[in-house]
Amino acid sequence: MQISRASSGVLETAADAVVVGVFSDAPAGGAAAAVDRATGGLLSRVLENQDFGGKPYELLPLMSPLGVAARQVILLGLGERAKFDAGMAFRSAGAAARSLAGKPRKQVAFFLNDGWSADIDESALCGAIVGCHGQDLYRDETCRHPFEDLLWAGGGQSAIDRARTIAESVLLARQLVNEPPDVIYPDSFAKRAVEIAAHCGLECEVWDENRLMAERCGAILAVGKGSSNPPRLLKLRYRGGMPGQPALAIIGKGVTFDSGGLSLKTPEGMLSMKCDMAGAATMLAAVRAIARLKLPVNVDGYAGLVENMTGPAAMKLGDVLRARNGRTIEVHNTDAEGRLVLADVLSVAVQEGPAKLVDLATLTGACVVALGTEVAGLMTNDQAWCDRVATAARAVGEEVWQLPMYPEIYDELIKSEVADIKNVGDGRWGGAITAAKFLEQFVGRIPWTHMDIAGPAFRDKPKPWSDAGGSGKYVRTLVQLARDWQG
Repeated sequence: MQISRASSGVLETAADAVVVGVFSDAPAGGAAAAVDRATGGLLSRVLENQDFGGKPYELLPLMSPLGVAARQVILLGLGERAKFDAGMAFRSAGAAARSLAGKPRKQVAFFLNDGWSADIDESALCGAIVGCHGQDLYRDETCRHPFEDLLWAGGGQSAIDRARTIAESVLLARQLVNEPPDVIYPDSFAKRAVEIAAHCGLECEVWDENRLMAERCGAILAVGKGSSNPPRLLKLRYRGGMPGQPALAIIGKGVTFDSGGLSLKTPEGMLSMKCDMAGAATMLAAVRAIARLKLPVNVDGYAGLVENMTGPAAMKLGDVLRARNGRTIEVHNTDAEGRLVLADVLSVAVQEGPAKLVDLATLTGACVVALGTEVAGLMTNDQAWCDRVATAARAVGEEVWQLPMYPEIYDELIKSEVADIKNVGDGRWGGAITAAKFLEQFVGRIPWTHMDIAGPAFRDKPKPWSDAGGSGKYVRTLVQLARDWQG
């Protein structure tokens, strides 16, 4: 898809469609006002007759209006002006793009920017690009058709290029999650990362099962024992900052398929478990974007890649594992495998001495119960660092909410009678938090924030701005975190 700056005004652009935005509580301005004047008040009459109200994601096509060169004008509802932010910009533009991409179109132009900030304009263009793409990777007749040419009335070409880089990284995360598990497994994910690293100037290292054994990664090896596809550990290194500048470490859970192991999931619960590597996909996509944008930061990316299967050597309930940092873990549930994988990967990251850690994982259904399907849970050992992660998320309009980590309440819940810790808490309560308390055992004193993205990473149903499947959510958060980075 070609993406370029609109060289003509909204009335003169002879595209298949032009998209103009209308707030629900403010007079039409900018391109919408120009369309209204050129059509003799058509937009005003539509609003007066309540055929269109400017509600969020509301769309109304005006076919071949006189005075406009485009074949149709799409009115896009932006909601209330006071509530309009980067998140609403992303979703609104995505809703228009997704609707228009329902059939092939040569050229679509977006005239949305009515004095917006650069951040909001970038988010809107990201949403428009992402909204054109679906999850139907293997259909003969696809449901979404990216435009041949997308014209954007907003920032200059350099701003458009930055937005495109971020949007393409979001789409990379979505694609990796949407690929079937016979295509994306530990070794194939690692090879894909090697290719991406080569194109982006990243250092890349992959540990195979022999290296994992030599590095004493007993937890990740135990999870992988039940699969014919052996585990991998992926390390990426980007150095855009000053030599010696403290690094940001991003860690992703990469369970490429999760059957639950011997604690077997139901068929319904297993169907979407190709998405259990969304944390690793988000990390890889974000580091790609950071490198392509040439941000002046140092970033290390890590992913533990493994399949959790039921083969004859699969780990069993009651097994005691020794993680890389020496902690012993009693296995009470083989379906609580993600935290075992992350235990070793966090230990590797900590050894490199980063300034801060952030991990992303589709870790617990408990977090979905607590926060729903669109909000990630944040848990931390350092409030100031958690606040910075939350600020980055809110700056791009990706929802997060912090959960407590009271040591006097939760630490006892993961203690084992036969090992240092166990891999689940006592009973069903506070499951997202006890999982985070488990991870906390492997980060030492380094400021760390855990993002449980189990709900937002994969959508069972479409949204107005996005098809179902992998969401790519929190790639933009991590890019913003790197932009704001000060060590």
